[in-house]
Parts: sequence; C-alpha cells; structure tokens
Amino acid sequence: MLFKNGKDALVTKLNGLNDIARNRGQKLSQMALAWLLKDRRVASVVIGASKVEHLVDNLKFADNLSFSEDELNEIQRILNA
Repeated sequence: MLFKNGKDALVTKLNGLNDIARNRGQKLSQMALAWLLKDRRVASVVIGASKVEHLVDNLKFADNLSFSEDELNEIQRILNA
C-alpha cells in the first residue's frame, strides 16, 4: 500500500511531511507520534527503538503536541495526494 503510487510518490510525501516537522522544530518521527496521539481514539503508541538514545529522542515528541489548522490541513493534503 505504501508504494501504491510508486517509490517517488512516497518519497515526495515523506519529504513534505519532513518539512512540516522541521518547521515545528521536530523530527518526522516525533511529529508522527504527536499526530497519532492527537486522535482521541488512540490511547497509546508503540515506539520501536533499538537503542536508548532513539527512545529518548522519540520521547521528545511530547515537547510539541499541538498542531495549527494549517499544519493539519497540509498533513492531510500530503497524505491524500
């Protein structure tokens, strides 16, 4: 499903999402965790980390949990493209 429209389309989406994350002062993985947890139906997320440093880095998602309407609209536009 990820490659339904080809690898280049997926890379374009990831680059767009990464730009939003960077503007938020986050890594893409951090923004993804914050975005998942904004949905009230999601009670928790599983973070797969092979090193403690990765876990600590991912937990920094909690530093920025709020999204502007513009950010949410742009994320949705990218995901639906």
